[in-house]
Amino acid sequence: MNRCVLVVSHTHERALRARAQVNHLLAARGFRTVSESDLPHTSDGAAALPPGVELVIVLGGDGTILRAAETVRGTDVPIIGINLGHIGFLAELDDTDLEQVVEQIAARDYTVERRMTVDVEVVGPDGATRTAWAVNEAAIEKAARERMIEMTVGVDGRALESFGADGVVLATPTGSTAYAFSAGGPVVWPDVEAMLLVPLSAHALFARPLVVGPDSVLEVELLARNGTAAVMWCDGRRSLDLAPGSRVTVRRGSHAVPIARLRPGPFSSRLVAKFDLPVHGWRGGRER
Repeated sequence: MNRCVLVVSHTHERALRARAQVNHLLAARGFRTVSESDLPHTSDGAAALPPGVELVIVLGGDGTILRAAETVRGTDVPIIGINLGHIGFLAELDDTDLEQVVEQIAARDYTVERRMTVDVEVVGPDGATRTAWAVNEAAIEKAARERMIEMTVGVDGRALESFGADGVVLATPTGSTAYAFSAGGPVVWPDVEAMLLVPLSAHALFARPLVVGPDSVLEVELLARNGTAAVMWCDGRRSLDLAPGSRVTVRRGSHAVPIARLRPGPFSSRLVAKFDLPVHGWRGGRER
């Protein structure tokens, strides 16, 4: 039986050309490929991964990789990202390395990192409960541009501070280089098990980024006193409306996302490459 790979791509021309090349290279090595249009769907409309798929190749930016993460959620099927976007932190290589990628896949020459996710629970003022999840972050943002959200944030059942802000980002280490980074949060190495809370334009003395352990629980309560609604975006893809008085709880996710790595090396090398950081004059050792 032929080995099977799911190929997920962006829809722009460059991605479609790369997809055709990948399909050709895989077929030449005896692989069977499937596309997103071939996938069955669950009762809630989500794409389901068919049996026999051993790997997902993603051609695009981090947004396309996050889309693929929805498909592999709850499975052990890893994702390899080929960056066709801008920074592309989740991606492994760019499209000039497609032959190398396929050769290593054929030889099973890769390692797999299991990236931590977060599970989200929202309890509305009426007591109704909704759930969500994220690879990068759950971001709570104001629904009305002209008004701040009044909120109280807490950790492990203990309130820390109440303040007004444009919102708050509740992120994983993977998401520390995404929205949380843009909001002034710290860069957290992906093998560190932790969660981040990063306020957005907060009006408060202590409203600083927080890093907590993987077993902690982050909480945000939208205060009802000013009647400001909000919206929560998970990975910028899935949204939930939040009424005043809603309570959001974020904890370590029940399902990690497996990311395949073809190139060994420290995360610091990826930071330098992705951000084009100036490191000239470094004499501490050989750069990789």
